Amino acid sequence: EGVSLEDFEEDLLVRHSRAFSGTFEFLNDPGVYSWRRQGERHLHEPEMITSLQKATRINSREEFKKFCAQLDQGQINLRSLIGFKAGQKAIPLDEVEDVKSIVKRFATGAMSFGSISKETHETVAVAMNRIGAKSNSGEGGEDAVRFERMPNGDSKRSSIKQVASARFGVTNHYLVNADELQIKMAQGAKPGEGGQLPGDKVDSEIARVRHSTPGITLISPPPHHDIYSIEDLAQLIFDLKNANHKARVSVKLVSEVGVGTIAAGVAKAKADAILISGYEGGTGASPLSSIRHAGLPWELGLSETQRTLVDNELRGRVTLQVDGQLRTPRDIAIATLMGAEEWGIGTGALIALGCIMMRKCHLNTCPVG
Repeated sequence: EGVSLEDFEEDLLVRHSRAFSGTFEFLNDPGVYSWRRQGERHLHEPEMITSLQKATRINSREEFKKFCAQLDQGQINLRSLIGFKAGQKAIPLDEVEDVKSIVKRFATGAMSFGSISKETHETVAVAMNRIGAKSNSGEGGEDAVRFERMPNGDSKRSSIKQVASARFGVTNHYLVNADELQIKMAQGAKPGEGGQLPGDKVDSEIARVRHSTPGITLISPPPHHDIYSIEDLAQLIFDLKNANHKARVSVKLVSEVGVGTIAAGVAKAKADAILISGYEGGTGASPLSSIRHAGLPWELGLSETQRTLVDNELRGRVTLQVDGQLRTPRDIAIATLMGAEEWGIGTGALIALGCIMMRKCHLNTCPVG
């Protein structure tokens, strides 16, 4: 139904009374960035975090259904306003892909070694390799020791290796040990801003993997300094395919106005896959101003990309992937209906591991580790 003028008036009067009440009060934290008991509502309420962690730790489908019900009932994002028609005839299971094939379509979000700890980065990789899905190394490189299998048969190797503007850790050895090479053009939560790893987080191990110096802040520039046109991007795609002819090459774009036109150019540049990243994801590495005011929902970018590729007869050339706070089967279903064939889950994987959304990633003071 949306909001009415009365709703706007009520919000305005509340703000006015707080500002001009006539008595001095300490400013309350409205909970814009971190959860507060009487603050703004968040996608990650404490009850939801607890439900997801409980469901994964005891491997309970019933607990996971409770988590999904809690998350799906709120109207926090654009897809919350989309409903499903009830009473439709179900498709027989033997007419769809089996579980093993569907799992291959899942990936983790690009979370670099440095932004998250070594233990977390390796655990995510092992978990995804066990179920046949793909983990993403992020832009921080990867220790070559992880390319070899562990004695018990597990693998810490990330299937997707990212190539970002700073080229941290990108070597020939890194490139050939990948099933997919992803060119990161931008991040959904902070489009056009590049990246930064504070010097306090850059210890000797992270510096070694990134071929840098401990204690030095590492900057990823907003642009790739060798890409200023679609032709330049096509050259990098060509180079990566020559470095590892077995790997799929994908390009990460962000949800924004006009992303469909960019995606059409990427398809013509002979990329194998395109990732549309929404503004809800990647918030652990984003400036506070960007978390609130930059980017667009993936629903807008994905639907525009799908439409543009279809209109230009390019859809069959590429695989479409989407990420940005995908949580429940409902999210996956909506993304699929809008054109996605693969789905990335980042924050959800971290919460399942124990993340409690303290928003301290940049300070290196995470109480969970």
